[in-house]
Amino acid sequence: MTPRIPITRKNSGGYFHIEQLHAVVPPGAFSCSIQEYNEYLTQDALRSQNDHIALTWLLWERSTRSIVAYMSLIADAIKLSVSEKELHNLDYPFKTVPAMKVAKLAVSQSIQETYRGIGSFMLINARTLARMCNRQLFARTRLRDGGFLTVDADIENNESVLNFYEKNGFILNTEMNNKNRKTISMRKDIFA
Repeated sequence: MTPRIPITRKNSGGYFHIEQLHAVVPPGAFSCSIQEYNEYLTQDALRSQNDHIALTWLLWERSTRSIVAYMSLIADAIKLSVSEKELHNLDYPFKTVPAMKVAKLAVSQSIQETYRGIGSFMLINARTLARMCNRQLFARTRLRDGGFLTVDADIENNESVLNFYEKNGFILNTEMNNKNRKTISMRKDIFA
């Protein structure tokens, strides 16, 4: 068995390019293990983007010209308790702070045999986009005024997804979680 190639920000350009969705993705052009995520990309992603609900980014493999991963990002806000704000050294008078949510993140099943770290690479790109939005659109005055990348980790479809997000620096949102959810709310400080 050939070892999988680790993908990082430094070497990714040789293998992949990322671009914003601009056309309908035909059925079968992407396949991950969760059918709902495949259907979202082929049936709903472009409409959500055209309706200004979500922006979807596609990761293309250069050699095969195929979609190997995608993520959809939406605007979000999260409630933080006093202790959660202290954890991030936030001197912010409001309980709710701005965030960008990873609404969908999926990696092609077939590509996982060749490459390692595609999902983490997509999160690096999401963080970069969130930082850019925070700087350009929210007119922040101090670096630590807040700004988070959030996700509702889909434990219904993949129980190990919590480990993936924790490995990538996400922590639980205690204000947002309860025991009866099919997802777990998590956050990552985009400036940490």
